This record gives sequence, C-alpha cells and structure tokens, in this order.
Amino acid sequence: MNSARYTFPAVLLHWLMAGLVLYMLWLGVTMVDLPKGPDRTAAYGLHKSFGLLLLGLFFVRFGWRLRHAPPPLSGTGWERKVAHATHHALYLFLLLTPLAGYLASSFSTYPLKFFGLDVIKLGWPDEGIQGGFKLIHLYSAWIGMLLVGLHFAGAIKNALRRDGSLQRMLPCRCVQKLNTCTDVEQ
Repeated sequence: MNSARYTFPAVLLHWLMAGLVLYMLWLGVTMVDLPKGPDRTAAYGLHKSFGLLLLGLFFVRFGWRLRHAPPPLSGTGWERKVAHATHHALYLFLLLTPLAGYLASSFSTYPLKFFGLDVIKLGWPDEGIQGGFKLIHLYSAWIGMLLVGLHFAGAIKNALRRDGSLQRMLPCRCVQKLNTCTDVEQ
C-alpha cells in the first residue's frame, strides 16, 4: 500500500478543476438546447467565463506538477501504464478544450467576456475558422467525458481494492475520517 500523498495545492487544484469540469460538461450539453434569448446568452457567457478560468487553472496546475512530482502510481505494470496514459490524456483535454473554445470565440462576432470583463480576442470574425475551432472544442469535450469516466472508474477500482490510491488525493479531513491519514504533506 502506497501512503505517499499528493501535495495540498495539487489536491486543491484537482478537486476544484474536477468540480468545474463536471459543471462545464453539463452546462455545455444543456445550453445548446436553450431557446435563443437571455437565458441562453447567460449560459454561454457563464460557459465562456468558467472555460477561461479552467484554462488559467490548467497552467497553474501544470506548473505545479512540473515542480512537484506526484506519488508513484499503484497497481500492476499494465494498470500503471493505463493510468499514466489516462492522466496524460486528461491533461491534454484540460488544455485543448478550453483553448479551442477560446479560439472559437476569438473568431466569432460576439464579444468575449470573463465574468463581465472584456477579454482580448486573438482573431477576427471568420465563420470558417470559428467552425473549425468549435469542432475541436466539441470533439475534445466528448472525448474528455470518456476520459473522466475512465478516471472515475479507476478511482472506484482502487477504492474497492483498498490500495490507498484514492486516499492520497482526498482532502485530509476525509482521509482522517477513514482512519488512513498518514504522511500528510501540506
């Protein structure tokens, strides 16, 4: 059983981004069916704002990860390879999806705002370029849903196996309630 824990900032960024990603996936799927009007406009504005926030958090998280190696993965050789590949694919999803969304918005005629503040757009109105980035954004989000499901299934498998992997990423209070809080690094 591996008891080495992720650092507190890594745990915080993981759960903050996990919650935002799940919300964004839900919002992205539901907002497209809203009729045109203020509710749809508000949903799209919120989706873009949280997308920009996730893009910024990605760079913070990636920077932290470069300087702080994660604890070793548990499991057999093939399980570690699958987990390693899934983590890399999740990082690509966390970068590519909001970046493609930002670029799609940069080539639209609509203003781009971050919670009401104007954001610089790197493009100009061009439906063709915008459409390409929208497709990348869409397909990346659907692949991301599959990756999130795979990651969740792996976490459940490890929890059922009681190998300590899940506890390494839980906030310490949750781990203490499970009586497995060891080697807490904060």
